[in-house]
Amino acid sequence: MDLWQKVDLLGGAAQWDTERGCSKSGRQRDALDRWIYPAIRPDGQRIRMLKVLQSNVCENNCAYCAFRRDRDVPRSAFRPDELAALFDGLVRQRRAEGLFLSSGICDNPVRSAERMLATVELVRKRYGFGGYIHLKVLPGSDLGSIEQSVRLATRVSVNLEAPNQERIHALSHDKSFDDLMRCLVATDQARRQAGRQVSMSTQFVVGASGESDQELLQTSDQLYRDLNLARAYYSSFQPIVHTPLEGREASPPLREHRLYQADFLLRQYGFGLKELVFDAAGNLLKEGDPKQVWAQSHPEFFPIEINRAETRELVRIPGIGPKSAAKIVARRRQGRLCSLDHAGLRGDLARRAAPFVLLDGRRPTYQPELWQAALAS
Repeated sequence: MDLWQKVDLLGGAAQWDTERGCSKSGRQRDALDRWIYPAIRPDGQRIRMLKVLQSNVCENNCAYCAFRRDRDVPRSAFRPDELAALFDGLVRQRRAEGLFLSSGICDNPVRSAERMLATVELVRKRYGFGGYIHLKVLPGSDLGSIEQSVRLATRVSVNLEAPNQERIHALSHDKSFDDLMRCLVATDQARRQAGRQVSMSTQFVVGASGESDQELLQTSDQLYRDLNLARAYYSSFQPIVHTPLEGREASPPLREHRLYQADFLLRQYGFGLKELVFDAAGNLLKEGDPKQVWAQSHPEFFPIEINRAETRELVRIPGIGPKSAAKIVARRRQGRLCSLDHAGLRGDLARRAAPFVLLDGRRPTYQPELWQAALAS
C-alpha cells in the first residue's frame, strides 16, 4: 500500500473520533485534504487539523467499531518517520496547523503507544513543530507512555465510550470501565505533575449500549468535578455492516444535540445535574432545549429584572449565555436598559428571552405566551 492509499485509509478511519469544532473541509486539492478538518483549539483559535490513525489494526473486538478484530477490512499502518514527515510537509505547505493522532491497538497497548509517541517525538524534535497536537491515550497504556503523552501533547484524551461498566460490557468484552477510568485518573495525575497546561477530554458513543442521557451526563458531571475534564464529546452511534450492532437503529442527531446543550449547562452555566429535566426513561426532552425546559418548569424563578440580576441569574434566562450576560453587565454601566435591543438581544435570542425578563420593571414590548409549553406538558 503506497503513502496516499495509507492516508486515505487511515484518515478515513479517524473520522470516528471527535474533536471540538471538527467538520469536513469544503475545498479539497487532493485526497489528503479530505482528512484535514477545520477545528477549534482549547483557547478558541481556529486551525486546520490533520486527523489520522497510526494504524487501523486492532486486537479489540468492540461491537460498534468499523475496525474490530473480526471485521474483514483493509489494514495498514504508518511508520513513525513516514507519518511525521508527511505532517511536516503539510505544515510547510500551510495546509495543516495541528495534528490529531489515534490508533488501533496493534500487538498490545504499550507497543501501539510507543509508535504514536515516536511519531510525535519526531514532529516535535526533528521538525520543530510547536503547535497543537491532540494525542489519544490508548486503553491499557502504561504510566510511562501516559507521562510521555502529557509531555508532548497539547490535549490528551481517553475514550470511555460508555458511562459505566454495564454499558461498556454491552459494547466490548475486551474493555473494563474501571480500567478506562484508572487510565483517565492516571492521565490527570500526570498532567498535574507535568507543570504545563495540558487539557483532557473523553468521548462517548451515544445510543450503542442502551444507555440513558442521564447516565451519560452523570458520568460527565463527575469527570468535570473530579478530574477537571475539559470536554466530553458525544458521538451518535451509526450502525456499521458486518458488526454485531449492524441491525441497531442509528442514534438521532437531535439526541446528540440535546446532550451537548445539557453539557454546556453543566460546564459553563452553573447548573447542577439534578436541575436538568429528564423523562421517565432518563432522557432529555426532545421538545425543547434543556435550559428552556428548565425555565418553563420553574416559573417561580422568573421574571428576572435584567438591570439588577447577577451574572449567574442572567445565564439562566433562555437565549442568554455567558457572552450575552457579560455584554448586558457592561451595558448596564452606561445606563438603565429599557429594551431587549438595548440589552443586546435581537432576533431569536430576544424571542426566547422575552417571556422571562423585566426591563426596568416592565415586560418587553412584545411578549410570547409565557408558560404555554409548560401548561401543555
